Amino acid sequence: MSKKIVLATGNKGKVKELARMLSGLGIEVLPQSEFDVAEVAETGSTFVENAIIKARHAAKQTGLPAIADDSGLAVNALGGEPGVYSARYSGDQATDKSNITKLLSVMADVPKAKRQAKFLCVLVYMRHGDDPTPIICQGEWCGEITTEQQGKNGFGYDPVFWVKEQNCSSAQLSPEQKNAFSHRGKALKLLLAQLQKQIG
Repeated sequence: MSKKIVLATGNKGKVKELARMLSGLGIEVLPQSEFDVAEVAETGSTFVENAIIKARHAAKQTGLPAIADDSGLAVNALGGEPGVYSARYSGDQATDKSNITKLLSVMADVPKAKRQAKFLCVLVYMRHGDDPTPIICQGEWCGEITTEQQGKNGFGYDPVFWVKEQNCSSAQLSPEQKNAFSHRGKALKLLLAQLQKQIG
């Protein structure tokens, strides 16, 4: 197996997080931007579909194995929204800040007892662009949506995602703590186990 894997995302936070977690296998994680791979339209209606689209596109464009992550936030009181639209919840020009502002606004009248939510992550590993049997791993992380932002770490919705077991927001956890508990951390542990089998 190639020791270089392209990560099909332009999100610097995800690249950093995944590179840190894969370094133990001696795998070099390269963002697709290093190969001038353009972002592909995420036309799937599920996290799995979108992750496969992104991984296949990156593998075909670079000739390297690719890992794609599709993840998002599902809020119970909003019927699972923003879901696959988490990154662009507040529109095509969405930022982390504008997404959080919209979420807190939409949930302004939701009582504390009904603010449950979960982060979901699907990771797809594609050996090559035409891989018919990609490895698919998923993880979830349950919590609640706060009424105001707390913490400076992480990215995305981390400042408003309350982790009950740690009595703090996701953005108040260290990167090591977050990797131990998070949806992406759980999915990546499953993926690492699969990759180790392949490396032998």
